[in-house]
Amino acid sequence: MSLYLVTDRELCGARGVAETVRRAVDGGVGIVQLRDKHADADEQLRQAEEIAAAIDGRAAFVINDRLDVALAARDRGIPVDGVHLGQGDTAVLGAREALGSDAIIGLTANTEEHLAAVARLPRGTVDHLGVGVIRPTSTKPDHPPALGVDGFARLAASSPVPCVAIGGVRLEDAAGLRAAGAAGLAVVSALCAADDPERAAREFLAAWHAGQAGSRPAGRGASDGVGR
Repeated sequence: MSLYLVTDRELCGARGVAETVRRAVDGGVGIVQLRDKHADADEQLRQAEEIAAAIDGRAAFVINDRLDVALAARDRGIPVDGVHLGQGDTAVLGAREALGSDAIIGLTANTEEHLAAVARLPRGTVDHLGVGVIRPTSTKPDHPPALGVDGFARLAASSPVPCVAIGGVRLEDAAGLRAAGAAGLAVVSALCAADDPERAAREFLAAWHAGQAGSRPAGRGASDGVGR
């Protein structure tokens, strides 16, 4: 999960989502999330097929919010590895039951109350949390107050599962977020809007690895709570 791409069709522009994904995965992105709040199920299925082809087995692939789309994609033979759910989306227990024990299930969290709720779930229900926002971001206009690196570190330290930092993450944040306990960086604008997504991904990974020496454990993970 070192580098996690969340797609944005508008930011990808004329290059398109699938080509942006292909180039970002060439640069080392390890997990891709299809996020398109304005697309209906059929359009998301079309995008899922194109994205899966662009990934070509080189990275994990999850669908944002839409468990129904993830299941429909699997029925069509599209290799979808799981879902990322928000606090108001499909019940996470239902998603785990529907997708199976090997699926990737991520969950949005930005408060201690969210962490406590995850800790009460059966072990193995949630694989990781998307924690943010780190900075204010236009890609999620209804976001909660920005946590900053220090706020992220406080939540990551008490999380029962690994935490991925998301929301306005910049290149200069990478080393600090890793040192703060991040299991990875989820990036939207910095890759989708980049002139060269492959080069941008490589730059993020280089900055991420630069933070390794000072890094703390990324959540309590399998030792406590629901880690798998």
